[in-house]
Amino acid sequence: MDGRFKIANREALIGVALALFNFGWWFFFAYGLGDASPEDYSYVFGFPAWFFYSCIVGFLVMVALVIIVVRWWFVEVPFDEEESS
Repeated sequence: MDGRFKIANREALIGVALALFNFGWWFFFAYGLGDASPEDYSYVFGFPAWFFYSCIVGFLVMVALVIIVVRWWFVEVPFDEEESS
């Protein structure tokens, strides 16, 4: 098996893990903090707290995580066939 496939599979699993983390983050804050009546919401910068933490902070956390993962865990893989010597 070509080593590039091992790298691609590992990076795909990391991508799936990031997507699951993103959904978990969003679900926890959206349904955890947004479970109350709208009259009882707390607000952060004019947004309901559930929206601020699930959508705005969640987006910023995911951008940071993707940058970290791509910079330090992903490796560059050549796409062309290796020439046999």
